[in-house]
Amino acid sequence: GRTVRFLQNAHARPLPSMEPPYTPPSARSSGWGGFSTPPSRSSGGSSSKADYTGDRFIPTRRGVNLAEQFALLPEGGSGGGGGSGGSGAERSGDGGAATTPRDDDPYNMLLRNELLGDNVAVTSRRGSGRHGARGGSAGGGSGGSLFQYRVSPARDAPASPFSLSPVEADPMLPAARRTQRKIPSVPYKVLDAPALQDDFYLHLVDWSSTNVLAVGLGACVYLWSACTSKVTKLCDLGQETVTSVCWAQRGTHLAVGTSVGEVQVWDAAKASLLRTMGGHLGRVGTLSWSGPSLSSGSRDRTICMRDVRSAPPFTSQLVGHKQEVCGLRWAHDGSQLASGGNDNKLFIWSPHGTSPLLRFSDHTAAVKALAWSPHQNGLLASGGGTADRCIRFWNTQTATALSALDTGSQVCNLCWSCTVNELVSSHGYSQNQIVVWRYSSMAKVATLSGHTMRVLYLALSPDGQTVVSGAGDETLRFWNVFPQARRTTGDEAAPFSRAYTVR
Repeated sequence: GRTVRFLQNAHARPLPSMEPPYTPPSARSSGWGGFSTPPSRSSGGSSSKADYTGDRFIPTRRGVNLAEQFALLPEGGSGGGGGSGGSGAERSGDGGAATTPRDDDPYNMLLRNELLGDNVAVTSRRGSGRHGARGGSAGGGSGGSLFQYRVSPARDAPASPFSLSPVEADPMLPAARRTQRKIPSVPYKVLDAPALQDDFYLHLVDWSSTNVLAVGLGACVYLWSACTSKVTKLCDLGQETVTSVCWAQRGTHLAVGTSVGEVQVWDAAKASLLRTMGGHLGRVGTLSWSGPSLSSGSRDRTICMRDVRSAPPFTSQLVGHKQEVCGLRWAHDGSQLASGGNDNKLFIWSPHGTSPLLRFSDHTAAVKALAWSPHQNGLLASGGGTADRCIRFWNTQTATALSALDTGSQVCNLCWSCTVNELVSSHGYSQNQIVVWRYSSMAKVATLSGHTMRVLYLALSPDGQTVVSGAGDETLRFWNVFPQARRTTGDEAAPFSRAYTVR
């Protein structure tokens, strides 16, 4: 029993000769940067029962700012002060060691650039100016840090605990910027197009889904194969003049408008005329397909709606424009038809009605250039003639005008890219150039020059990368403008394809 009591007393109270005297916290040295100073051991003397604290010293770190003591505090923190631990704004509310993040810290600024897009100029916070004031030898004296040293200029200490990140540079770059796409400023191919008319109201160039280019030259229609570079004559109208050409969205059917108000439908693969449809009293300057439906606009100010599967030459006639209809374009889903006229009006039609759904009169010149966005349903771009020179954007779902841009020259054609959210415009008086725009900022991506007369005709290749332009200088120029479409797997291209698969 006495042995057990002796062991218990040994754990509770060490021998008086081995216990150091107790030093109150207020009397301990502050030269250790906030750490409690271990008491000096003495061979003599004894302490009372209340003075015993244990058989070993455990330093307390409560209230200690480790970042300051080890020179990890960002620029502007206090460098000395023993156990003071920096300014109160950088301490946690309960006196702990946590610090409030600084907005000018490189790591925080980099996060703002990458995640919020603030584009703040971030520079490295390295430098020896802050450490230069921390001279002296280890051990310090009054107001010295725990590890006090002078940094060698050849090997500077990091100014931030995040400075070892692989993204740091000196100076650190701002937010990662999009790589600028390089668009060749010269065409990769130029073809002669003799007798190509210099008429703003006509549409004489179109590119099919089978990679065949149709061009109306005088009374003839010629086909140029982009795969074989072979040229063939499709038809010769004799005394009539070709005023418009338009390929069907799928297949090899080509619609040809004539100067006498007729519309001919040809099978280009067989070089045969399928049918001829009347209905207009003047030249047919514009055509547009939507499946089996074909719409034609004429100088007689009317629009004929046709179905090539039915016997009648047209199913309905739309009357609304006061002057020649010079622009027609069906939406990609076939739900709306946009028409522009020489009366400076832009109308939106329903495929089942005879009155315009929407009427826009913001343009101050003829509206020939029309293009529906393949990226956003109901987004329409339109371009005005010489007196207007503007590209305007409309939301036909909400019947609102979105924005307008003054291009500085006559807008002859608009074409939207199917691979990126950009569009290309061709211009006449007075710059005769082709411009690639990024939507919706309408920043210029590239300006292409080469034609010496108005660039009246424009068409997009089926792969979406090349545009061909035609002008009154009787040349066709091919430009590599848009990037290649992103390849998608079968599941991405048709996420619900399995649901409609019949076994």
